[in-house]
Amino acid sequence: MKAIVSVFARDSKGITAYVTSLLAQNEINILDISQTLMQEYFAMIMLVDLADCPLPFDKLAELLKEKGAERSLDIHIQRQDIFEAMHRI
Repeated sequence: MKAIVSVFARDSKGITAYVTSLLAQNEINILDISQTLMQEYFAMIMLVDLADCPLPFDKLAELLKEKGAERSLDIHIQRQDIFEAMHRI
Protein backbone atom coordinates (compact mmCIF):
# COMPACT_ATOMS: atom_id res chain seq x y z
CA MET A 1 0.00 0.00 0.00
CA LYS A 2 1.16 3.54 -0.74
CA ALA A 3 0.49 6.56 1.44
CA ILE A 4 1.07 10.31 1.62
CA VAL A 5 3.00 11.64 4.63
CA SER A 6 2.84 15.37 5.32
CA VAL A 7 4.95 17.28 7.82
CA PHE A 8 4.40 20.89 8.90
CA ALA A 9 6.28 22.90 11.53
CA ARG A 10 8.29 25.98 12.31
CA ASP A 11 11.62 25.46 10.61
CA SER A 12 14.44 23.94 12.67
CA LYS A 13 17.50 21.83 12.02
CA GLY A 14 17.06 18.12 11.48
CA ILE A 15 13.36 17.85 10.60
CA THR A 16 13.96 15.85 7.42
CA ALA A 17 16.48 13.57 9.13
CA TYR A 18 14.15 12.97 12.08
CA VAL A 19 11.10 12.09 9.98
CA THR A 20 12.96 9.94 7.44
CA SER A 21 14.62 8.06 10.32
CA LEU A 22 11.20 7.32 11.82
CA LEU A 23 10.07 5.96 8.48
CA ALA A 24 13.22 3.86 7.99
CA GLN A 25 12.89 2.38 11.50
CA ASN A 26 9.47 1.09 10.42
CA GLU A 27 10.65 -0.35 7.07
CA ILE A 28 8.88 2.37 5.08
CA ASN A 29 10.36 3.24 1.69
CA ILE A 30 10.21 6.84 0.45
CA LEU A 31 9.20 6.89 -3.22
CA ASP A 32 9.04 10.67 -3.73
CA ILE A 33 9.68 13.69 -1.54
CA SER A 34 9.06 17.41 -1.81
CA GLN A 35 9.84 20.03 0.78
CA THR A 36 9.74 23.78 0.96
CA LEU A 37 10.42 26.59 3.34
CA MET A 38 7.95 29.48 3.50
CA GLN A 39 9.56 32.17 5.65
CA GLU A 40 9.94 30.40 9.00
CA TYR A 41 7.60 27.49 8.18
CA PHE A 42 8.71 24.08 6.91
CA ALA A 43 6.46 21.83 4.79
CA MET A 44 7.26 18.36 3.45
CA ILE A 45 5.15 15.86 1.53
CA MET A 46 6.26 12.30 0.77
CA LEU A 47 4.85 9.42 -1.20
CA VAL A 48 5.78 6.27 0.72
CA ASP A 49 5.46 2.51 0.26
CA LEU A 50 4.14 0.67 3.32
CA ALA A 51 4.52 -2.87 1.91
CA ASP A 52 7.20 -3.88 4.44
CA CYS A 53 5.93 -1.87 7.43
CA PRO A 54 5.17 -4.23 10.34
CA LEU A 55 2.65 -1.87 11.98
CA PRO A 56 -1.04 -1.69 11.11
CA PHE A 57 -1.90 1.63 9.42
CA ASP A 58 -3.76 3.09 12.42
CA LYS A 59 -0.86 2.29 14.78
CA LEU A 60 1.61 3.85 12.34
CA ALA A 61 -0.49 7.01 12.11
CA GLU A 62 -0.62 7.20 15.91
CA LEU A 63 3.15 6.65 16.21
CA LEU A 64 3.97 9.38 13.67
CA LYS A 65 1.63 11.81 15.39
CA GLU A 66 3.13 11.09 18.84
CA LYS A 67 6.75 11.20 17.66
CA GLY A 68 6.05 14.37 15.73
CA ALA A 69 4.53 16.04 18.79
CA GLU A 70 7.73 15.32 20.71
CA ARG A 71 9.56 17.64 18.27
CA SER A 72 6.67 20.10 17.70
CA LEU A 73 6.01 18.63 14.24
CA ASP A 74 2.58 18.08 12.75
CA ILE A 75 2.92 14.70 10.97
CA HIS A 76 -0.02 13.11 9.17
CA ILE A 77 -0.32 10.01 7.00
CA GLN A 78 -3.12 9.19 4.59
CA ARG A 79 -3.64 6.26 2.24
CA GLN A 80 -2.84 7.28 -1.33
CA ASP A 81 -6.18 6.13 -2.73
CA ILE A 82 -8.09 8.23 -0.18
CA PHE A 83 -5.81 11.22 -0.79
CA GLU A 84 -6.40 10.98 -4.56
CA ALA A 85 -10.16 10.57 -4.16
CA MET A 86 -10.34 13.67 -1.96
CA HIS A 87 -8.39 15.76 -4.48
CA ARG A 88 -10.17 14.63 -7.63
CA ILE A 89 -12.28 17.31 -9.31
